[in-house]
Amino acid sequence: MISRQQRRNRPQTPTPPVATQTLPVGIYQQQQRKPPRHIPKTFERMLDVHDLADDFYLNLLDWGTDNVLAIALYHTVYLWDASKGSTTELVTVDEDTGPVTSINWAADGRYLAVGLNSSQVQIWDCADCRRLRTLECGHASRVGSLAWNDLILTTGGMDGKIINNDVRVRSHVVNTYRGHTLQVCGLKWSGSGQHLASGGNDNVVNIWDRSTSTQRLHRLVEHTSAVKALAWCPFQTNLLATGGGEGDGSIKFWNTRTGACLNTVETGSQVSSLLWSNKERELLSSHGFTQNQLTLWKYPSMVKMAELNGHTSRVLYTALSPNGCTVASAAADERLMFWNVFGDPENAKKAAPKVPEPFSHVNRIR
Repeated sequence: MISRQQRRNRPQTPTPPVATQTLPVGIYQQQQRKPPRHIPKTFERMLDVHDLADDFYLNLLDWGTDNVLAIALYHTVYLWDASKGSTTELVTVDEDTGPVTSINWAADGRYLAVGLNSSQVQIWDCADCRRLRTLECGHASRVGSLAWNDLILTTGGMDGKIINNDVRVRSHVVNTYRGHTLQVCGLKWSGSGQHLASGGNDNVVNIWDRSTSTQRLHRLVEHTSAVKALAWCPFQTNLLATGGGEGDGSIKFWNTRTGACLNTVETGSQVSSLLWSNKERELLSSHGFTQNQLTLWKYPSMVKMAELNGHTSRVLYTALSPNGCTVASAAADERLMFWNVFGDPENAKKAAPKVPEPFSHVNRIR
């Protein structure tokens, strides 16, 4: 038995050192998370664009990789060089072939495809302002949608046909996709160039595989109105976002490998276009009645980050700048607006200090 005196004299058990607390990586990242990004709620610049067609089914605005914005106003295609602030008239088509019903830049930002009401498609070298050729694509009526895939130009017609054209050869029609019963109003190739999404006035979205000739992979019929808005996700392979027109008003997300609908978001208004950010996990949608707004969503939660109001009529067309920050929107109010939506415009300006403010010398176009 140990006496009280022995207990007093016994060496004390050393106190174990306090372990240094190590935060889990996720918690540390949350603590280090950057503050919320400021999203301007007003447009940066506005231009008058008279004679812009108020037609949901056309595609009349596109921003090329050389920082040139193309817009079709009735029979004329105009080019704005955002780096120089200059404006040029590319072409005014004849009354018997026009008006212009679609435009689309090739990936190099030099060649522009121009679809016409007559069913023809013109290919223009915009560096030299020279028409290279006119394609008779085999459509029976106007070409309302275009999509480049390397040297293949895909055309969508009011006749419901989709045609691949190899612009290098005389006999340019490569193959024809038949999967829509009404006009094709949306075409988008995936980032890999392997899959094509098409949307039509028949409320159908079709997914096509380039390697299987004209055999479609999926026929998606959940929308209840015309599908013009199509956007392949830049950070997740086989994810496609689609938007329905008036009477539908939903954004749907699809696994294009299986054809499954992953999510549906009701917006309450016509969806005319969708643009993914290539900087953040965000999606921008443009709308018609009642607010005629642009809405920025956080993906995948689809929480609204911002609503951008300024147009007084339905937004019909949008395009993303090459630096991934600025979005141009054209609406039935005949106004073209520029919004700093994605990323940090200040950082983009610092990265390219020699480039002046886009369109600083342009106020209107007729």
